[in-house]
Amino acid sequence: MKPIHIVILAKAPQPGRVKTRLIPALGAHRAARLAHHMLQHTLQQALQAQIGPVELCADPALTEHAWSAVVLPAAIAVSEQGQGDLGRRLAQAVRQHTQAGASVLLIGTDCPDLDAMTLQRSAQSLKEHDAVMIPAFDGGYVLLGLHEYHPSLFEDMAWSTPHVAHETQARLHALDLSLAILPKLHDIDESADLTHLPETWRDIFIPGEPSFCKKNG
Repeated sequence: MKPIHIVILAKAPQPGRVKTRLIPALGAHRAARLAHHMLQHTLQQALQAQIGPVELCADPALTEHAWSAVVLPAAIAVSEQGQGDLGRRLAQAVRQHTQAGASVLLIGTDCPDLDAMTLQRSAQSLKEHDAVMIPAFDGGYVLLGLHEYHPSLFEDMAWSTPHVAHETQARLHALDLSLAILPKLHDIDESADLTHLPETWRDIFIPGEPSFCKKNG
């Protein structure tokens, strides 16, 4: 059985560069602080899952000043996303790990509900299938697990649209790959998504609990 590596793609939590669609609700600095918090949470959960090596695939490189406020756990490996659109960067991450003899779980940092238990369930599903996916409610996916690199999964994809998960599933089926689809989870990308933050997070990042964040009204 191949080892499974968790690869986390993330941008540096720099004001005005991350979570830009949350800026109207939170402001640039608070949105960046939330991005930083989600990054740390994701790293922690990935390590707690104890599936295998955990790598932060960073944009820009970790040597850049944009990362100066981020302290990474010692166990985290680091790499650079490189150039190109999201598809090219995802493809590069999968290709590097699968060519080295590992399977990979690709995740971002936008889903607080992607916890250690869910990652463990995803890893187990990948052991039983050719691929595993956790779709997002917005039509993308919060996790994609693969044993092998398949360029067609990442080329000519309309990223950041409601069709990404469905189209990826169709391409996996076209490759005759077995796919485990786990329950959908919420990404935190836009103001309306803030209602899906954990309660304790909303207390920190959304003082006063504005009306758009109330769960019941």
